[in-house]
Amino acid sequence: MKNIAILCSGGDVSGMNAALKRFVEYSFAKGLKPYFIEHGYEGLIDGRIHPAQYSDVAGIISRGGTKIQTSRSQRFMQKAYRKLALDNLRSHQIEYLVVLGGDGSFKGMQKLSEESEGISFSGIPSTIDNDIAGTSYCLGVDTALNVIKFSIDSIRDTASSFSRAFVIETMGRECGYLALVSALTSGAEMCLIPEIPYDLDSYKKSFKKQIEEGREYFIAVVSEAVKSSEQTAQWFKEELAIESRIMVLGHIQRGGNPTVHDRLMAFNFVTHAIDGLLEGKKSSVVCFSDCGFNHKPIDEIAFKKYQINEDLLKLGREYGSYK
Repeated sequence: MKNIAILCSGGDVSGMNAALKRFVEYSFAKGLKPYFIEHGYEGLIDGRIHPAQYSDVAGIISRGGTKIQTSRSQRFMQKAYRKLALDNLRSHQIEYLVVLGGDGSFKGMQKLSEESEGISFSGIPSTIDNDIAGTSYCLGVDTALNVIKFSIDSIRDTASSFSRAFVIETMGRECGYLALVSALTSGAEMCLIPEIPYDLDSYKKSFKKQIEEGREYFIAVVSEAVKSSEQTAQWFKEELAIESRIMVLGHIQRGGNPTVHDRLMAFNFVTHAIDGLLEGKKSSVVCFSDCGFNHKPIDEIAFKKYQINEDLLKLGREYGSYK
C-alpha cells in the first residue's frame, strides 16, 4: 500500500473540506493510504503529518474552510526548510502529494518537485480569485460568487430605500474576475477592474442622464486590485451629489457553505489528481476547460499570468459607455 498525502496552502476556499472527504475515500478505494498535512507548507516543515481515516472526514462536506487548516510560509522559500519538508515526507514513506492552493502554492510545489526524487506532486487550483493560468475554474469560486451575489442583493435594498450609491469592494488581488462576474450578474451600474481601463467622465455623462430620467441609486462593484473604492465613493458625492457608502466584503467571500457546483468540482479535481499520480504524472496541475479536466505541467502553470476570458471582458467594456 503506497502512501499519499494532501495539504492546503494559501487562502482557504469553500470546497476544500469536500476535497478532503473525496481524497480520503478515493485513496482507500484505490488501495492507497491517505495522510493529512496540517497547516500547509508550515506544517510540512514541522512534521505535522498523520494518517487520515473515514472518521476524519465525516460530516465536513458542508463546512467552509479546511479541517486541516492552511498557512502562508515564508520559511518554505528557503531551500534548507524545503529539504526538511522533503525529509518529513520521506520519513512517512509518502510517494504522492496533492496540493490545494493558488499561484504561490504552485510555485512552492514546483520548487519542491525540482528538489525531490521518488515523490510525485499534483496541484488542484483552489483560490476564489480564479487567477490561475491554464484553468478556467478554480475551487471555491462559485461559492464566493454566490456570497457576493447575496451581499449585493441585500445592499441594493437599502441603496434604493435611501437613494444612495454603494461602492462594493470584492477580493481579487491582481485579478478582476470576481468583480466583473458579480457586477454583470447583479445588475450593477458600475464595474471597475484592472483589466479594463475606465474613465469616470464617461460614467458621469451616463449617470447624469440616468438621474434625469428618474434613477435614484447606484451600485458600483470595484475590485480591490484597482485600489479606488474611497476615490469612487468620493466621486459619487462630488460629481453627482449622491450620498455614498463603501462596503468592503472582505473575508466573508472565502467562507460559507460550499455550493453544489463547488462540491462536485472538488470531487472531480481530487479524482483526476489521484488518477494522474497513479498513471505516472510526476508534477502536474489538474486544470478545467470547456473540454473537461486535463493535466498540465507545473512549469506551464506556476509562472504564467492568468487572463480573463475575452467574452467576459467584452461585456465588461460596456460599462461606462454613454447610453
